[in-house]
Amino acid sequence: MEYFVGVDVGTGSARAALVSSKGKIVKMATCPLEIFHPAPNFYEQSSDNIWSAVCHVVKSVVADISADNVKGVGFDATCSLVAVDKTGSPVTISPTGEDKQNVILWMDHRAQEEADFINAQDHDMLQYVGGKISLEMETPKMLWLKKNLPSSWNRAALLFDLPDFLTWKATGSESRSLCSLVCKWNYNADPDGNSGWNEEFFHQIQLGDLMKDNWRKIGSDVRTPGDPVDQGLSAKAASELGLLKGTAVGTSLIDAHSGGLGMIGCSVPGLSPNLQKRLALICGTSTCHMIVNEKKLFVNGVWGPYYSAMIPGLWLNEGGQSATGKLLDHIIDTHPATPGILKSLSGNKHIQQYLTELLQTMADQKGLKNVSYLTNEIHVWPDFHGNRSPLADPTLKGMVSGLSLSVDEENLALYYLATVQALTYGTKHILETLETAGHKVDELLVCGGLSQNPLFIQIQADVLGLPVFCPVEKESVLIGAAILGSYAAGKFNTIYDAIKTMGGSANIVKPRNECHKYHLQKYRVFRKMVQHQNDYREIMNKDFL
Repeated sequence: MEYFVGVDVGTGSARAALVSSKGKIVKMATCPLEIFHPAPNFYEQSSDNIWSAVCHVVKSVVADISADNVKGVGFDATCSLVAVDKTGSPVTISPTGEDKQNVILWMDHRAQEEADFINAQDHDMLQYVGGKISLEMETPKMLWLKKNLPSSWNRAALLFDLPDFLTWKATGSESRSLCSLVCKWNYNADPDGNSGWNEEFFHQIQLGDLMKDNWRKIGSDVRTPGDPVDQGLSAKAASELGLLKGTAVGTSLIDAHSGGLGMIGCSVPGLSPNLQKRLALICGTSTCHMIVNEKKLFVNGVWGPYYSAMIPGLWLNEGGQSATGKLLDHIIDTHPATPGILKSLSGNKHIQQYLTELLQTMADQKGLKNVSYLTNEIHVWPDFHGNRSPLADPTLKGMVSGLSLSVDEENLALYYLATVQALTYGTKHILETLETAGHKVDELLVCGGLSQNPLFIQIQADVLGLPVFCPVEKESVLIGAAILGSYAAGKFNTIYDAIKTMGGSANIVKPRNECHKYHLQKYRVFRKMVQHQNDYREIMNKDFL
């Protein structure tokens, strides 16, 4: 048997999977990660802790087989900024001064001022990020580090996106993934333009010193996802991972893009997949919306177009919501009824399953044909952590209309349902923006934690009026990482062959038309809520600020 190991470093855990050449997961392992929160909007991690967790999970999944049978390894991770010195040791990025805290997590929002400064320059490079850079990207974070921790900035010999840090730890190679650089570092990959780092842009945003030693600090050896990384695993890394020296390592992907790669080729009997008409939702703490096209389509408020960032030769547009799974957890965890429900749950039933069943009971009692009708008077604007797409406004806040004094479990169920709906309306807002720019979406693909929530999936189908495909092999992000390793090992002639073979099959959920008009009405309320929020800001800013 030939196996491939996919490694995924998410926000809260590192995971590994042993995957067959047919895309079947044989074994999985998970290890939690430390997160440091030293100040509001600051979220940090430790690269030593992350690598230790990676070694633990990889060793776990390969423990029962011969290392000879593992032919390739692929890594994906969150788009977090890692700083190391010339010896490879961590360099602090934290106001605490602790060197072990050397990773600025993707969701960290400390660089608001720096993002505003970069956007004010209005450089042409910004057209590739929807016209406006996000403070979640690495360029504002680097500028923050240079301005606020100059000693760390000077000590840092190498700055990595976390996926590239993992391949560096595994191989010793300083090569970088085109995915990371073009999506988060303002690297120009346009084949029709001057590809590479744009000197004018970096001088303009006060980061011109990165040009030193041919851009070594942020990388000049740029490779397409899945391309082999040098000689494969180093002897040291192989020993730490329980694998053989020289095992093939594929150039990495950002975690959401790995999920897109892992499921975009999934098949349904009787349907021939058109990769360019599929919108892929990778759902976790946040949600990313991925779509590819042979044309270079610029979409206001949506990141990209990024050339070959996920699939070679195709342009990628990436929308997103900053808080989705995390928002649902927040709604549930902060409600007074939650402790009582958790005490009463039996077996392995998840609280979201309990709430879904409760909603059905409530709808039946009211004689409603669809549970969605229960939220006629409750409306949510879900940007509790700012809007990533298509408004690209990280300062937006969450809103709820329809609050009451009720604190029972039925009240929680209604807020939960209204939040699920609001997240779907956010996807509708992104989809409409994509289609206005020239994309055509016929199918929705969903992976990640929320793909296992039947209520969420059905509401997606109902609101968007589209079939939703959920891969049978549920861990698409890990499949995507394994695809990188399989291609690097030479198992497939092209990445397209790997996608088709390892993407597997999918279950399909079809839209129910009877509630579509209801959702269109709620969507009108959804769009008015953000208008109102901006009106309130204008009123309050006019006389006082």
